Amino acid sequence: MSNTTTIIKNTTVSIEDSAGVDEQDQESMIDWKGIWKPLSIIIGVFLIFFWLPIDSNRFTGAVIESLALTKWYAQEHVILCLIPALFIAGAIAVFVSQAAVMKYLGAGAKKVFAYGVASVSGSILAVCSCTILPLFAGIWKRGAGLGPAIAFLYSGPAINILAIVLTARVLGLAIGAARAIGAVVFSIIIGLIMHFLFREEETAKAQAAMHMPESEVERPLWQNVIYFATMVFVLIFATWGNPADPTGLWHAIYSIKWLITGLFAVILGILLINWFNVKAYKVGLSGVAVLALALLFPHEPLIPFSAGIIGLVWMITTTRGETENWFLSSWDFTKQIIPLLFAGVLVAGLLLGRPGSEGLISSKWVSSLVGGNSLGANFFASMAGAFMYFATLTEVPILQGLIGSGMGQGPALALLLAGPALSLPNMLVIRSVLGTKKTTVYIILVVIMATISGMIFGHFFR
Repeated sequence: MSNTTTIIKNTTVSIEDSAGVDEQDQESMIDWKGIWKPLSIIIGVFLIFFWLPIDSNRFTGAVIESLALTKWYAQEHVILCLIPALFIAGAIAVFVSQAAVMKYLGAGAKKVFAYGVASVSGSILAVCSCTILPLFAGIWKRGAGLGPAIAFLYSGPAINILAIVLTARVLGLAIGAARAIGAVVFSIIIGLIMHFLFREEETAKAQAAMHMPESEVERPLWQNVIYFATMVFVLIFATWGNPADPTGLWHAIYSIKWLITGLFAVILGILLINWFNVKAYKVGLSGVAVLALALLFPHEPLIPFSAGIIGLVWMITTTRGETENWFLSSWDFTKQIIPLLFAGVLVAGLLLGRPGSEGLISSKWVSSLVGGNSLGANFFASMAGAFMYFATLTEVPILQGLIGSGMGQGPALALLLAGPALSLPNMLVIRSVLGTKKTTVYIILVVIMATISGMIFGHFFR
């Protein structure tokens, strides 16, 4: 009898276990949502390498161009442009009070002043669409309104005075003037549209600013102005390009650019001692090292300039207080921006190559699509400009070659208005700062307005 009872109990348990397994099978024990995404990436990468066209001369040439463009960017822009911009952005985040940014550039600030300052502030900055990003991220994170921040983001690389003058001299006064006027007007209109489209968020930000207490400041406004101006001048003169004309004021400044840069670096060192409690011996040792390297390598200015950056990092990280926060803030921007920029430059080089060279997309295709002044030609020029990477001033010789190959005046202006302000690396970083929705709207606005402006200009100037 006991054996019969045991058999019945075991049978009952087996049936219950089987029922439990059946229920689990019905609900599925596999988390497919967590599997499909990595599995899709693995399959995609596998298929890319499986069908990699390594026997194609165009593909292998594009890969070389991609690496060459990234090398050129690293040599010409990271040390001289991007790193100083990252330090400036970090300083904005630490030394400029959020209340002050909200007051002058915030969502509730006076529109005339906020947009006026933002739209012309880039006229002295000889920066490209990538170098402007840390500065934009700095003022945005300190509370600047979306409209003024976008106006600054667009106008910064589009309206620098060197690019405007070079455009007028090489491509003609009409297109140079149109570029200058268009850049200012564009930045304001695009900023206002962005403010209107996201007005609920901007209203909330403005209301928050009204209740924001006045923050305590370490030093008066005039000291901050001098401090930031000194760093901006280091950036400007370190990146001062060699003009095509070997005479004139621009070339005279270029011939002594490193002397001027060194002068402002000395001023920065004095400010660090007097206002930021950095020990004088640290500034002195860094200065001696930079001077010695400049004398040893007179034709390799990147060496002493890099030593200066290393010295600055050493000084501000070994001085307790706000200078440590300055470094940490700059480092946060570096982690956010640098990887995306290099990824974008690699892809841009692969697709479009360097100036004078070709990637996967043939320059002949581009030239054939931007002739005349049709809607399609202007739109294509705007789109091509938006995704291409233009270093400061390089857009002018590129356009000169395209115009010589049959590009219309309207598409030329469209590319000038879209190109310097946008690029694939630039888009990736903007998305990390603003999010996908705002970035998409910004790109669309730039492309549309550049297209319309190109058609209008091309109608009057052929």
